Amino acid sequence: MACVLNSNHNAEEDDSTIDWQLPISFVKKRHIEKIEGANAITQTWRMKERMKTVSVALVLCLNVGVDPPDIVKTQPCARLECWIDPISMSPQKALETIGANLQKQYERWQPRARYKQSLDPTVEEVKKLCTSLRRNAKEERVLFHYNGHGVPKPTSNGEVWVFNRTYTQYIPLSVYDLQTWMGAPSIYVYDCSNAGIIVDSFKQFADQHEKEYEQVAAQNRGSLNSPPTFKNCIQLAACAANQILPMNPDLPADIFTSCLTTPIKIALRWFVMQNTSKLVPKISVDLIDKIPGQLNDRRTMLGELNWIFTAITDTIAWNTLPRDLFQKLFRQDLLVASLFRNFLLSERIMRSYDCTPVSSPKLPPTYQHPMWQAWDLALDLCLAQLPAILETEDKFIHSPFFEEQLTAFQVWLTLGSEQRSPPEQLPIVLQVLLSQVHRLRALELLGKFLDLGPWAVNLALSVGIFPYVLKLLQSSARELRPLLVFIWAKILAVDSTCQADLVRDNGHKYFLSILQDPSMPGEDRTLAAFVLASIVNEYLQGQEVALQGSLVSICLEQLGDQNPLLRQWLAICLGRLWTNYDKARWCGVRDIAHEKLYSLLSDPVPEVRAAAVYALGTFISSVTERSEHANNIDHSIAMTLINTVSHDMSPLVRKELVVALQWMVLLFENSFLSVAFQEEGKTLQMTVLADINMSPIMGMRRIASRDRLKMLSPGCLYNPDGSIGPVPVANTDAFQSNSDRIKRVSSSSSISSLGHANVTYQGHQQSRYEL
Repeated sequence: MACVLNSNHNAEEDDSTIDWQLPISFVKKRHIEKIEGANAITQTWRMKERMKTVSVALVLCLNVGVDPPDIVKTQPCARLECWIDPISMSPQKALETIGANLQKQYERWQPRARYKQSLDPTVEEVKKLCTSLRRNAKEERVLFHYNGHGVPKPTSNGEVWVFNRTYTQYIPLSVYDLQTWMGAPSIYVYDCSNAGIIVDSFKQFADQHEKEYEQVAAQNRGSLNSPPTFKNCIQLAACAANQILPMNPDLPADIFTSCLTTPIKIALRWFVMQNTSKLVPKISVDLIDKIPGQLNDRRTMLGELNWIFTAITDTIAWNTLPRDLFQKLFRQDLLVASLFRNFLLSERIMRSYDCTPVSSPKLPPTYQHPMWQAWDLALDLCLAQLPAILETEDKFIHSPFFEEQLTAFQVWLTLGSEQRSPPEQLPIVLQVLLSQVHRLRALELLGKFLDLGPWAVNLALSVGIFPYVLKLLQSSARELRPLLVFIWAKILAVDSTCQADLVRDNGHKYFLSILQDPSMPGEDRTLAAFVLASIVNEYLQGQEVALQGSLVSICLEQLGDQNPLLRQWLAICLGRLWTNYDKARWCGVRDIAHEKLYSLLSDPVPEVRAAAVYALGTFISSVTERSEHANNIDHSIAMTLINTVSHDMSPLVRKELVVALQWMVLLFENSFLSVAFQEEGKTLQMTVLADINMSPIMGMRRIASRDRLKMLSPGCLYNPDGSIGPVPVANTDAFQSNSDRIKRVSSSSSISSLGHANVTYQGHQQSRYEL
């Protein structure tokens, strides 16, 4: 007995073990997640209006050889202007050479702008210059660069100084007049002592302009155009209202201009002048000018330093500034972005000489940001190699800066979440995408970051990822394909408006090639199908280019793939392709797409069946001109759907079936109404006949044929005694009510009532197929 009990106990334990090992049903996402519409996130990364600085006015008031009366210069004193020593040549030649050099320095940042120099000008010359540049620039931005090293300091009344025709007097030029001539949008650079006075006066004059415009508009009853928004103009000033420029002879006199236009040169010079540079012996200021390479060649020492500098200043700005201000100053205009990157350097350098550069809009202090230490380290490592490179022509060893920053980003990803502060290395990751050496690793880390959620995608888009990953679609490197298709799937899942950018740059061809490549894994082809489905979704240009790229045949060839998610998105892609696009539908007819989709109606995965029903439903609705051939095809599709999936166990499939069949009702409304009338008439006739046959009086009475016809008329029915007569009033109302119930409604009202449901469905439909 004990043995039997023991064996039963062991059997029960075995059964319980097996039960625990059984898979749990109805726990997949489609069972437990609530089906709801996609949460629309307002996109703020895309600039509402991109601007370009098309004209630059270079106004130099140097009066070489004559010092202004209100500034006592030290001896020796800073003399270099645009890295030119004015006393090394005649005054006029020096002035012209300095003007030419300044133009070249600006052309480094904006080569296509229109440059005009005004050297030691009069008020009339400045007016003529500004008005002509504004007239040619129209609604674009104009830059006004003012160097006032040879004239008195700005006045408290908001005036700068120029000359008379004979250079015997200094003539004041009001910033109010300058605003009027320059118009808006504009950017102003003031390189002179007490430059902060101009910034303060500019704001007061902007208010005055607006008030005067309002008065004039009131007198003219509002018939004037919108006024120029002077408050939105950008200003960069060398120092505060109570400060004068440094006169250190080791520095250039126009140190602020040097920071804005030649940042690497002045940064190297300033670094060598600091005490910390003693850690790198044998490095002098003269040696710095011999650094090999070009600024635009990242493979050289000078080019790599410029690349690192761009990444660091971008990172400082992105981590310090509000998002909207960062977008305006660092992503809207290439020249403005360059000037503000270099402005961050000017704050660091000039603060060490008791000068505080001023900007409008005002920026928070950045001169002590920890990323400047990374910049110093990069300079240290590069300059340590310089003597050996110049003497023995040793090969330049690239800086580990970008590798270290990618590692720091990777560490953040291990602990990153939406609740934590954003990774400060994100702008650097985007810069690394420019390098073939680190590109693969950068894309891999970027993909992991985007996978954290929509908030991460929006963050990456706000920092400027879009033009980088868009340009990478031109690459033919196969190793980048899985990473790029994943990144683009994440972007389009959050912001579908990027479809227009992809079509404009022929980016859809990249994903078509991935989708039709059998050597690519099924997961990657699924992502490509999702991207293409997003491109053609409610976007006619996307549908046209996809049809030209043979998307129909590419999708149909892979409907039998083993990957269920790929089958699902192929069907959705086809459904979106021919939605309201007759050409794609008839292309599908030629390829018997509807018959090939029938095989998915019996797919074991319910999402695949639902996607097939959706594709067949849009196949029916996409016909613009009905024909007998089209009607026969739609009738065949509808009957196949009813016979195949009308009793499907999945509610998702049955919902899609209802939505698909609504198009048959809308398209063939008259036929449905005729059948409804016939069925209603048969029901009424059978009811009446049943009542007649059950009457005891009627059992022995003969009815004439004409009386039988009258029996079915609305106004006549048999009375209880068996005689034919008019219906009583109460019965007439009942019949009238029944007649109204089957009355044919107008086509417009029925379609409009169903149209609202269709709109709701479309939003609901999209949510079920989000990535």
